[in-house]
Amino acid sequence: MTTVRTAIVIGGGIAGPVTALALRRAGITATVHEAYPTTTSGIGGTLALAPNGVAALRTVGAAEAVTAIATPIERSVMAVGRRRIDLPTLAGVPPLRVVHRAELHRVLHDRAVAEGVPFAYGRRLVDAEQTESGVTARFEDGSTATADILIGADGIRSTVRGLIDPAAPGPRFTGLLSFEAVARHEVDVEPGTMTFAFGRRGYYLYWPEPGGGTRWGANLPQQRPMSMVEARAVPAAQWLETLRASYGDDDPGRELMATSNADELQVVGSLQIMPPVPHWHRGRMVLVGDAVHAPSNSSGQGASLAIESAVQLARCLRDLPDVASAFAAYERLRRARVEKVAARAARINHAKAPGPVARTLMPLLMPLLTRTAMDPEKTVAHEQRYVIDWDAPVTAEPALR
Repeated sequence: MTTVRTAIVIGGGIAGPVTALALRRAGITATVHEAYPTTTSGIGGTLALAPNGVAALRTVGAAEAVTAIATPIERSVMAVGRRRIDLPTLAGVPPLRVVHRAELHRVLHDRAVAEGVPFAYGRRLVDAEQTESGVTARFEDGSTATADILIGADGIRSTVRGLIDPAAPGPRFTGLLSFEAVARHEVDVEPGTMTFAFGRRGYYLYWPEPGGGTRWGANLPQQRPMSMVEARAVPAAQWLETLRASYGDDDPGRELMATSNADELQVVGSLQIMPPVPHWHRGRMVLVGDAVHAPSNSSGQGASLAIESAVQLARCLRDLPDVASAFAAYERLRRARVEKVAARAARINHAKAPGPVARTLMPLLMPLLTRTAMDPEKTVAHEQRYVIDWDAPVTAEPALR
C-alpha cells in the first residue's frame, strides 16, 4: 500500500485529467494545474484513439462520453494516383475513433470535475523544490502548491522534464507541416472510410465528415521547422494557396483544397516527436504522456499511449510502498512499449514524402505490401489489443518484455 496521498498534476490537456481520474481511483487526491487561463476552445485538430486507448479510458469511466463525440473508422484505404487498395484490418477489435482535440479536452475535463478533481488555471510552472516528505511547485504568478508527488503531463515542451533532467532531449522535427480542414466537396466513399493518399507533392488523408463535407489532413514536406506560433503568423489564405498548388494535380486533393475555406483551416505547424527520454522520473517528480513519449501522428497511438501511461502510473502508485519503487515499476511497464510504437511510426514517416521513383513503384508494390509488411497481426496487434488489468496488483518485479 502506497504512502502517497496527494499529487500535483501539471497540464490539463489529455494526460492530465486522465491521470487525476486514475489517481482518484487509486485513493490519491490530485489537483490539475494548467498554464492557460481557461480550458481549450477550438484549439488543435483531429486525433485518433485506438482501441487500446478507449479501453484505458474505460478504466477511468470516460470511454462512453468520449466515443459519443468521436467518429468511428471502420475501413482504411491507401491511394496512389488513381489506384485504391483496401488495407487489411485487425480482427476482433473495435474501430479506430477520430475526435477533435478540443472536444476531447472538454469531455475529459468535465468527467474529472464531475468526479471531484479540482483544476487551477493560469498556473504556469517555473520551478519545483523537493524534500524528503514532499514537493512544492512554484508558478509564474507567484503562487505555490505542495503535495507528496508532482506529475508532469505538460506536453512535448514539458517544463517538468527539464526539472527532472536539465540535459533531457527536446522534441525533434519530422520534416512535415500539418494542416486540417473540412471541405465542402463530398468524396465518393462510404462513411467510416479513411483514405491515406500519396499525392504528387505531398501526403494527405481524408474521410467523410458526419453532417456533410469531407475532413482532410495534409502533411507537407518542409525543410525548416516552424512552431505553431510561426506557422499561424502566416495568413491562412496564403497557406491555403500553397496547399492548392501542392495538391492541384491530385484527385480528390484538388477538390478538397478548392472547396475549403481559409478561415476554417487548422494550421498545426511542424509535426514533432520525442526521442527516447533517458530519465522518466527523479525523486518525487515523474513524467506522463507527451512529456515523455510522443510518437509521430503516423502511429495513430499518441493519445492512446498517454492515456495508458496515466492509468499505469496510478496502478503503480496504488500498489507499491514508496515513490521510488512505484516510479521504477511504472517506467518498466511503459518504456519498451512506447519506444516500439515510436519506432514503427518513424518508419511510416519516411514513406510520407516519396520521391518520383518510389511513387512509380508504389502502385506495383502495394498489393504485396498489404499481404506482408502491412499485415496488422504482425504490425499493430500487440498495440491495439493491449488492455490494462486495473484490478491486478503491481509488483516491484521487472515487467516481462
